[in-house]
Amino acid sequence: MASGMQTIIYPVKDIAAAKALYGRAFGVEPYVDEPYYMAFNVGGQDVGFDPNGHAKGMTGPVPYWKVDDIEAALAGLVEAGADTQQPVKAVGGGRRTATVVDADGNPIGLLQDPPGGPAA
Repeated sequence: MASGMQTIIYPVKDIAAAKALYGRAFGVEPYVDEPYYMAFNVGGQDVGFDPNGHAKGMTGPVPYWKVDDIEAALAGLVEAGADTQQPVKAVGGGRRTATVVDADGNPIGLLQDPPGGPAA
């Protein structure tokens, strides 16, 4: 089902403060730096920051697992007992995401990139 953890996204209230802190911690500049989303690539791992995350119900970081078929992956997790937190949603560049929570309230993010590779 999943081919590896692709991205982890943190909800933040102050994206400028997050940029300063995490940029210093990671030692790199963000490769996406927009008012609505910021992301770093750290040793091949994408680490994103969403200034609207708290308003979307994020209570902490969400790991996103890369899948080939997001609808099938979502259906399989729900069948296995997860509750849908965010249904499949286009987030730009052909990328689609969804989020479920397990019985303990832990979030599991799903991420599907468009055919041909990751969204730019």
